[in-house]
Amino acid sequence: MPFALYPHFVVYALKGNMIKKKDNSDELKTARDKEYMRRALSLARRGIGRVSPNPAVGSVIVRGSQVIGEGYHREYGGAHAEIAALESASGPVRGAEIYVTLEPCTHFGKTPPCVNRIIRAGPARVIIGTEDPNPLVSGKGIRALRGKGIETSVGILEKECRELNEFFFKYIRTGIPYVTLKFAQSLDGRIAARGGDSRWISSPESRKIAHAERRRHDAVMVGSGTVMRDDPELTVRLVRGKSPLRIVLDSSLQISPAAKVLQMQDAKTIIVTADRAGGGKKSRLERMGIEVISVDPDLEGRPDLRKVLVRLGERNISSVLVEGGAELLTSFLKTDLPDRIVAFIAPKIIGQGIETFGDLGIAKIEDSIPLKFRKITKSGGDVLVEGIFVK
Repeated sequence: MPFALYPHFVVYALKGNMIKKKDNSDELKTARDKEYMRRALSLARRGIGRVSPNPAVGSVIVRGSQVIGEGYHREYGGAHAEIAALESASGPVRGAEIYVTLEPCTHFGKTPPCVNRIIRAGPARVIIGTEDPNPLVSGKGIRALRGKGIETSVGILEKECRELNEFFFKYIRTGIPYVTLKFAQSLDGRIAARGGDSRWISSPESRKIAHAERRRHDAVMVGSGTVMRDDPELTVRLVRGKSPLRIVLDSSLQISPAAKVLQMQDAKTIIVTADRAGGGKKSRLERMGIEVISVDPDLEGRPDLRKVLVRLGERNISSVLVEGGAELLTSFLKTDLPDRIVAFIAPKIIGQGIETFGDLGIAKIEDSIPLKFRKITKSGGDVLVEGIFVK
């Protein structure tokens, strides 16, 4: 039948074809944006462990299909990612596209506002992974760019960009550090044999990952019992990078002056104690050059963990890796403070030994502490389980 009798059919057919072409164009644009944002994320990860309490950020500048500049935030106090990318550009940035994993800053801190430099460079478009939660920045960088007529897209690979800086996001919103619980245990849930021996439950590959976790965090925390039993160094040795601040919770200052965390000065050590601890012991440690912080005790006479984290947050400590022992891990689980868990489960059965966690007072399964698995993979002969606490 002639199309003339059905003009509406022709119109709808043409419209459908146009819509299809437009959708394909949008899909290609989104795929392209994701490709360059993945590159920016890869660059940003290079700064992890070196830029805190700032976020890790990466940036890529693209003209056409060619990358003409890229950079990342290398160290705290150094140039931000966008500035590093602009300064590395091999051609004019005007009319190009700038990809950045986090909203450009608008305030003066250690460095001038990045958004001003971007506006002066004159890109045609800025693609942002996620908005910055910092009240000094949040939404202001995006509005500034759009106010100057620069096309600005937000939310490309947002989940990945937010996860990259989950430490920063938690810290900037609450003022207390992001808390990761890390432990290695046997298949039957023991972190040590009956006599306290724990070397080595996990594989060499797992221990290397554990050191990478130390490098990633601002501080590593243990209880005095772990220090007295294992005498750990708590430094980064199996991977390259900076060792974290070492924090030992010691209610009554019973730690030995000969402990490696006090004698080895590869990293700074802080002892956190309850206010009731003896002044003489405190003075002795301070004469050794060890800082001692006193906080109010909890109901069990130990340093109140929430108050400990508040004090650490005041020192710009944005993340803490809690390595045990069982008493400290259990104490954290009794609070709503932990954010993430990293568990190395070894293919070993110990039987009677030191349990990973003590009594949590849970009588019903419905009252158990919920987790959401983020990653389950092999690590040497072990199984590595990473999860986040559901809050």
